[in-house]
Amino acid sequence: MTDPTPTPRGRTSAKRAAIAETLAGFEDFRSAQDVHEEMRRADRRVGLATVYRTLQAMVEGGELDSLRSETGEVTYRLCSGSHHHHLVCRVCGKALEVEGPAVETWAAATAEAHGFRDISHTVELVGTCSDH
Repeated sequence: MTDPTPTPRGRTSAKRAAIAETLAGFEDFRSAQDVHEEMRRADRRVGLATVYRTLQAMVEGGELDSLRSETGEVTYRLCSGSHHHHLVCRVCGKALEVEGPAVETWAAATAEAHGFRDISHTVELVGTCSDH
């Protein structure tokens, strides 16, 4: 198991570290139920409610990316740490982090034109990868 991961409040949590380690085994976005099931298979005892709470805290802490699937379910993936967007295959779930300088320029100009500041945005491009 990896070293314990600090929580936003500075504490460490073995369950949080186990969830992060489980997510590290996935290359695509996964649901909380997927994470919970994989942990159960690995004989790591953690409740589904704890998985949901921890995943949300990790998103808020910038450790995970989240996106809503086409079915409306929130899915999660370890985050690279830098601002990025996602290109996601709707068939297999393969997800790539991509930069979007044109999107960044457009977002900043649009916000400025309308008097907004401290903006954020999320862009997910969904399509079919070359494997399908």
